[in-house]
Amino acid sequence: MNQCAIAFGSNLGDSLKTLESSLTVLNSTPGINLLAVSSWYQTKPIGPPQPDYLNGCATFNVQQTPEELLTLLQAIELQFGRVRNEKWGARTLDLDLILYDDLILNTNNLIIPHPRMRERAFVLVPLAEIAADWQEPVSGKAIAQLVSEIDRSGVTLYA
Repeated sequence: MNQCAIAFGSNLGDSLKTLESSLTVLNSTPGINLLAVSSWYQTKPIGPPQPDYLNGCATFNVQQTPEELLTLLQAIELQFGRVRNEKWGARTLDLDLILYDDLILNTNNLIIPHPRMRERAFVLVPLAEIAADWQEPVSGKAIAQLVSEIDRSGVTLYA
């Protein structure tokens, strides 16, 4: 089994229900076992004008390869009505593979660690809640250190 971290986001429809349901779908997939789930956070969007997001992270033990996992995540996004119209546009569900063990991978379809995770508080804040000691393999820094180095304004615990 390999350990991975997945970031969850939604800002269209019933975001809380979508996030929790997608987490259930993922955890019920053979070869995937949930380890930890962060709290949900309300976050300001990046990109075109759109509603605030709900974001969170979860860690899993998985048997799938990173590529198999990416295919599965994209299928789950589609299941929940994800439409890719514009870069960084509003979405019903966004599932990003953030970390996979200590793997560094750069292919046409997949980059691990996620290439912008170190600059995104909406990923680092929830990830630090459940995996503070996990070392991001490109920088060699623990998630707790990465989150301490960025602006966390615009990321608030969802009530």
